[in-house]
Amino acid sequence: MTCDILLTGAEGQLGWEVARRVQAPLTVRATTRAQLDITNREQVLNVIADTMPKVIINAAAYTAVDKAEANSDIAFSVNRDGPAFLAEACSRSNLPLIHLSTDYVFDGTKTTPYAESDASAPLGVYGASKHAGEMAVREACIQHVILRTAWVYGVHGNNFVKTMLRLARERTELRVVDDQYGSPTFAGDLADAVLAVARRLIGGTCPPDGVGTFHCTGDGATTWCNFARKIFEIAEPRIQAIPDVQPITTADYPTPARRPANSALDCSKLERVYGIALRPWEEALTDMLDEVFEADVAAHTA
Repeated sequence: MTCDILLTGAEGQLGWEVARRVQAPLTVRATTRAQLDITNREQVLNVIADTMPKVIINAAAYTAVDKAEANSDIAFSVNRDGPAFLAEACSRSNLPLIHLSTDYVFDGTKTTPYAESDASAPLGVYGASKHAGEMAVREACIQHVILRTAWVYGVHGNNFVKTMLRLARERTELRVVDDQYGSPTFAGDLADAVLAVARRLIGGTCPPDGVGTFHCTGDGATTWCNFARKIFEIAEPRIQAIPDVQPITTADYPTPARRPANSALDCSKLERVYGIALRPWEEALTDMLDEVFEADVAAHTA
C-alpha cells in the first residue's frame, strides 16, 4: 500500500490529530505500535520499503516522564533507537523525516524562552532519551525536520486538561504547581503545523533553510496552576462545580523525574522559515474544550 505520508504513533494525541486532518489529495498510512513497532529495525525497513511514502512523520514516543526514571531501557529504545531506525530507512530511500521532540531536552535554568541553538541539558531519563533521538536523526538523515513541542493536550487520549476536568468532579480543592513555566500546545494546532511542513517537503517547496530543528508550541507561556485556572474559567458554564485552585511549589509536589522550571520555547524560527505560527494557547484551549463538551453531550444523547 503506497501513500504520501507514513505516520507512526497514530494512537497518540498528535498522531490521532494528524491522521484525521490529512486532506485529499494527500494520502496517509497511519500506523499504531501494533502495526509498526519502530524499535524493530527490520520491521521499520520492510514497512517503509513496502509503503514507499513521500515523507515520514514520527509521532511515536515513550512519554511517561516519571515512569521513564525506572524504565530507561524502554524509554531509550522507543525515543532513541526507534528514531534512529526510521532515520536510517529514510536515508536509504532518500526520504524526508519529520520527527517530534520535546522541551524537556532543556534544564529550565534559562529565564527567557529557549532557542533552537541553546545547549541541551536534560534533567531526567525522558529528556535524555529524546535528546539522544534527536542526535540519532541528525546523524543518520540529512533530510530531517525536528519539531520540539511542549505541554501537549488534545481531545484524544490522556492529558492535563482532561485530568483537571476529571478532578473537578471529584474534589473541591486542587493544589497545582505554580513555579514551572511552559507553553500549552493543542494537538490539533500542532498537527496542522506538522502537515504544513509535510506538504512543503512532499511538494519540493521546502525553504533553503527548512531542514533542521524548530520549536513549535502554542503562543504564550504560563504555569501549570494558571493553566488549570484558565481551564476552569472556560469550562465553568458547563461543569457543576469549580474547584479552588491553590498554587504550590515544585518542592511541594515531588516527582520521580525533575521538571525544567522554564521550558518556554522561542518559535520565531519556524515562523520565519516556514511562515507557521501557532495561535495563543488560550484560544486553542477554548476550541478544544468546546469539542470535548460537544462530544460528551452527543455521547449522552445518542
